[in-house]
Amino acid sequence: MGGEHSNVIFHFIDVFFNMIWQIYWPLAFGLMLSSFIRNWLPVETVAKHLGSTSAKSLAFTTLLGVVSSSCSYAAASLSHTLMIKKSTIANAMAFLVSSTNLIMEMFIVLVALLGWTFFWGEIIGGLILIMAVAFLFERFFPKDVEAELRQKLEDDQKPKSSEATTTMSGCGMDMSAMKHEGHEHMDMAKPADKHEESDCGMDMPAMKHEGHEHMDKHMDMDSMPSHAPLSSTMAKISKTAGFFHMDLAMIGKEILIGVVVSSVLIAIVPLDGWRALFISSDVNMPAWLHSFLDVIIGIFVAMIAYVCSVGNLLLAAALWHGGISFGGVIGFILADVLTIPMMRVYQKYYGTRPTKWMVGLLFVGILFTGLSIDAIFSGFGVAVSSETLRPLIQDGFGLNFTTIMNLIFIPLSIWYYQVGKKANAGMGMSM
Repeated sequence: MGGEHSNVIFHFIDVFFNMIWQIYWPLAFGLMLSSFIRNWLPVETVAKHLGSTSAKSLAFTTLLGVVSSSCSYAAASLSHTLMIKKSTIANAMAFLVSSTNLIMEMFIVLVALLGWTFFWGEIIGGLILIMAVAFLFERFFPKDVEAELRQKLEDDQKPKSSEATTTMSGCGMDMSAMKHEGHEHMDMAKPADKHEESDCGMDMPAMKHEGHEHMDKHMDMDSMPSHAPLSSTMAKISKTAGFFHMDLAMIGKEILIGVVVSSVLIAIVPLDGWRALFISSDVNMPAWLHSFLDVIIGIFVAMIAYVCSVGNLLLAAALWHGGISFGGVIGFILADVLTIPMMRVYQKYYGTRPTKWMVGLLFVGILFTGLSIDAIFSGFGVAVSSETLRPLIQDGFGLNFTTIMNLIFIPLSIWYYQVGKKANAGMGMSM
């Protein structure tokens, strides 16, 4: 008994660290890319190209998603950034779907596990889902809920700007901490003219002699150009890194919870246990009803057993060989945007009511897509063979692409996080 428990624990630890190793660099890359977009991409540019939903804007967001990070959490951060920059919700959700499902590494693993038919099923399914999501969010997302979402986005941006304004208006000092003293000082000695008022309400002439004496001692030091780079390139990087730090402070806990829960489920639930959830193909029922139930169950399993947009393909392969329909497998893969940790991220970003509508419309879109894929492939007589299940060969520790990228992004992201933390602390933002 004790030996079995030890095996489960060791298996959990192995899965946990392997999962972190697999998702670290795409997650770090996606969040860093999101921070750069938020700081460098003008609102007017996004509003011009993505401020309305059209075939052109959907093509642009789809292409942007294909070339961005494959990590679902990073995709959520990037779609959040697009909405901050005044993209329509439909365009942002289309990007979310594209970034998590129409990616090269997923295609490679999918072909290795399930063959070329699933490869085409994933591409067609992803494109159908993008169009379905665009239609659903454009037509059925309530305007009052959208106004609530936009207000939440604006409110989340206010602390930074208000802190910066306070610092500037206070001549570089923490005016909030001096408020009480300031009131007492103003009651005792009101400013006599405009000059004194512009000098933060302090008696600047009385300080002039002291200030000149201090400045004379340090004139040479202050006039040196040693801090010139900080005011240009490094200042921009610091501001950008501040967004990275804020993103991790906001969704870091949800990411960790998602990885831990996924590792536990993989460690304690055998693949046969997941297969038992589905209706056997031997059961006598109409094909459309079997497909409908399989897609719903596939979405439900994806919600509670999420690994990552690539790693969950092993479970998808096991479900397929266990009897789930073709559309059910596609629905399961596409539902990586509806996992419980992802829903918590949406709630952090957008608020409770907008998240409920997002989840509902995404669910309807994925259900429609799964049924459509079943109907299309059945209608064209495409046969999907049940080959022997092949193991997922993941890049673990060793000289491979994942290791190289992690060796780059682990130290880079740690440095970038510290820069952002320092920048936010300088503005009085503790996270």
